Amino acid sequence: MPYFDAASSAPLHPVARQALQASLDEGWADPARLYREGRRARMLLDAAREAAADAVGCRADELVFTSSGTRAVHSGIAGALAGRRRAGRHLIVSAVEHSSVLHSAAAHEAAGGEVTEVPVDRSGAVDPRAYAAALREDTALACLQSANHEVGTEQPVAEVAVACRAAGVPLLVDAAQSLPWGPVDGDWSVLTGSAHKWGGPAGVGLLVVRKGVRFAAQGPADERESGRAAGFENIPAVVAAAASLRAVRAEAAAEGARLRELTERIRARVPALVPDVEVVGDPVRRLPHLVTFSCLYVDGETLLHELDRAGFSVSSGSSCTSSTLTPSHVLKAMGVLSEGNVRISLPLGTEAAEVERFLDVLPGAVAGVREKLGAPVATETRTEGASLVVDALGKRCPLPVIELAKVIGNVPVGGTVTVLADDEAARLDIPAWCQMREHEYVGERPADRGSAYVVRRLS
Repeated sequence: MPYFDAASSAPLHPVARQALQASLDEGWADPARLYREGRRARMLLDAAREAAADAVGCRADELVFTSSGTRAVHSGIAGALAGRRRAGRHLIVSAVEHSSVLHSAAAHEAAGGEVTEVPVDRSGAVDPRAYAAALREDTALACLQSANHEVGTEQPVAEVAVACRAAGVPLLVDAAQSLPWGPVDGDWSVLTGSAHKWGGPAGVGLLVVRKGVRFAAQGPADERESGRAAGFENIPAVVAAAASLRAVRAEAAAEGARLRELTERIRARVPALVPDVEVVGDPVRRLPHLVTFSCLYVDGETLLHELDRAGFSVSSGSSCTSSTLTPSHVLKAMGVLSEGNVRISLPLGTEAAEVERFLDVLPGAVAGVREKLGAPVATETRTEGASLVVDALGKRCPLPVIELAKVIGNVPVGGTVTVLADDEAARLDIPAWCQMREHEYVGERPADRGSAYVVRRLS
């Protein structure tokens, strides 16, 4: 069964499995002890740290292992903010950061700090000038991911790092998605990573703090991992994580080029095979293995189930796959269609034949979901009046958009359709539909329940 969700968690790399099994017999003792077993464990831990530091591009004494990538982010942000509390309590993040960064930002704000969220363009990238403009005298820390986890867009880390360095502000980079493909460019100050994103075991994260960066680890003191990651080190998992990172890096150039060709194939052929599809994310500055697209008039959860039944494991940022029924914060920040969202992230070794079979299956899966939802096959052309009101209250994505599409042809060119909806996704998906179908999105106004979204027919 083809697994196309490596951005969530990559399959365990064969080198990681070998290293894990081998180190279980040698790395079980306390590396802080001086007897033979402890010295063996310490040698394994030190070698793993050297290998990971070499892959990251830092000194070994700047890198510590944490219990997860999320823990690395939380500890990195908290420690960097605490280390610069005299400078101020202003934190900068991008609008498309991983939830671990945004949760840390929310906690900082709840504790009395200030947070500025830098917007992104429709491709999901920040403008370095906008990021530089957000820097203030009281800015304690800036955060920017190296590449986005939902759409694959690479961020201009090097350019932002220049602006941060000029302002004397440390830059924390969440590099979880990009570390398998190469070191992060730029003069960053703090970096985090997560082993299960590159085929290492879950439960291992990396936290790198450059020499000279003010950093005050939070929580009770612990003598392990330079005081920055409390608890007994899981040495077998750490060894496997470092070994797999080194292994995927050795394959990165060749495998990255091969997977990029496959994702380019998906980007080009999906819009040709499936009508009313928007491919999102930067087409050039992106991770080689990841491609995301959104389908109009499709329930994302239903589509994922259909693809699963066809033998494909994929992910989605669609609001329909979330228990909160709110759109992905990444897609929302980009202003792109959220309904029927599909993320393909190919693991190492994915065969071209698997991608071809996916492309064969997808059109039928989408058509089947649209048929179940009663999606319009073609725009109607009859005219009933200059304006119509569609009551979609209580209906979830993508039904408000489907109802809009069914009646837009019932008003003359220049006429309007007002959609009443109380689904948060409508705020994003109705404007996105207008852009895709070349109609004018007039705007939103409050209604007795939910909101009223006004669309003007242009053709």
